Amino acid sequence: MPEMPEMAGEAEEAGMKLAIMQPYFLPYLGYWQLIAAVDTFVIYDNIKYTKKGWINRNRMLRDGEAITFSLPLAAGSDSLHVVERELAASMDRRKLLAQFQGAYAKAPGFEATLPLLQRIIEHPEQNLYRYVRHSVDEVCAHLGIGTRIITSSDVAIDHELRAQEKVISICETLGASHYVNPIGGTELYDAAAFAEHGLRLSFLRATPFEYPQLGKPFVPWLSIIDLLMFNPLETVQGWLQTQREFI
Repeated sequence: MPEMPEMAGEAEEAGMKLAIMQPYFLPYLGYWQLIAAVDTFVIYDNIKYTKKGWINRNRMLRDGEAITFSLPLAAGSDSLHVVERELAASMDRRKLLAQFQGAYAKAPGFEATLPLLQRIIEHPEQNLYRYVRHSVDEVCAHLGIGTRIITSSDVAIDHELRAQEKVISICETLGASHYVNPIGGTELYDAAAFAEHGLRLSFLRATPFEYPQLGKPFVPWLSIIDLLMFNPLETVQGWLQTQREFI
């Protein structure tokens, strides 16, 4: 895999880069770029599940259109954390796998990507967090990402902290010197507040680009599976570093 280019100022920077995110099921390229850009990646398990988020769903391409795929969940209170939610007992793993097979059977990367999908979808775990975490580990291994991944509840902080205070506490506890967040968090975090704790704050943005999708008009920001279905693995690995920018 190509070597990762330095962030602005990174050559002079010592210490550990850290990012924190919710667990997402087969998310878009930016999620994997974030993991690849840091030394330690923390996944929240003790955060409330949100119905309108991307924890248990994402988008694939079928007949030139973006469609949503999802993991059905057992009934549960809206106050439960992700780690307290379970997949529905009726979840049909064969049906979900067949969705991908039907959508991508003609894609050039189908044969190379199908074993990855099988390992992820056929995983027997019923706990939502552990099922999704397994998928994250599998995709990281497939992409050659060696970042250390930690579950948030394993970090010895006051887990009643919220938002920026919680992020700063995790950074300090794990010995990070540089926190990297997706670009969507620019309104949530204050660089001055991080600097007061000796922390640098950066934001990662995935840059738009296109690739062939069986001759159809390009549909952007789909699951990482779409990229792997239509592009060689080495190309996708390169995009982890090249199709991004830091703010």
